[in-house]
Amino acid sequence: MTITGSHRTGGQTGPSGTPLYGNPSLDALAERALHLARSGRALLGIVGEPGAGKSTFAEQLLARLDKEQPGSAVAVSMDGFHLAQKVIEARGQMADKGTIDTFDADGFVALLHRTRAETEHTVWWPEFDRDLEDAVSGAVDVVAHHQLVIVDGNFLLATRDPWRRAKHLLDETWFLDALPEPRRERLVRRYISHGFTPDAARAKALGVDEDTSALIRSTVSRADLVLGELG
Repeated sequence: MTITGSHRTGGQTGPSGTPLYGNPSLDALAERALHLARSGRALLGIVGEPGAGKSTFAEQLLARLDKEQPGSAVAVSMDGFHLAQKVIEARGQMADKGTIDTFDADGFVALLHRTRAETEHTVWWPEFDRDLEDAVSGAVDVVAHHQLVIVDGNFLLATRDPWRRAKHLLDETWFLDALPEPRRERLVRRYISHGFTPDAARAKALGVDEDTSALIRSTVSRADLVLGELG
């Protein structure tokens, strides 16, 4: 199995491209991921708190897989199911953007189901554009030869409807157990890079994002594998 490069950009990077998570090693994790798709398309979930480095980890895993069997895996993200900025504004939820109630959960679960079932033609995924601060439809193509689809997101293990159905549509889900302070600092840097003042960035990272983090962390026992961040 293989991977094509992810269509997504951004995320946090480890120093000099070193892995953020290394126990088990990326080699061992790549082997485990490949094994999931030994008899057909598999979906691998990557879940973690805001700032855990989910997209970076997915990109690092894809790069390692590409050395083994180039061309048969792809990365997609739950972030493409953010409600549109104008919708969030109209609903008075700007302060809560990124919380579980500001996503199209039914749409996400439906596309997971399609991605599992529709393996003979292209399934198009949206992606979240951080420059636009909005989702872009039809941005990532999952094609017939993609045997492994890596799906990252905050709420893959949430237990409320309809999110709870996501776990059953994923072959495995790996939880990124981020170190608290580096995770928060990554969030602050991200927000500053997107126009927040330092005070506003820290207020968001330590406010509404901490509530979201607590919700996500409460689901860790549902994960198939927990990966610790390298210190």
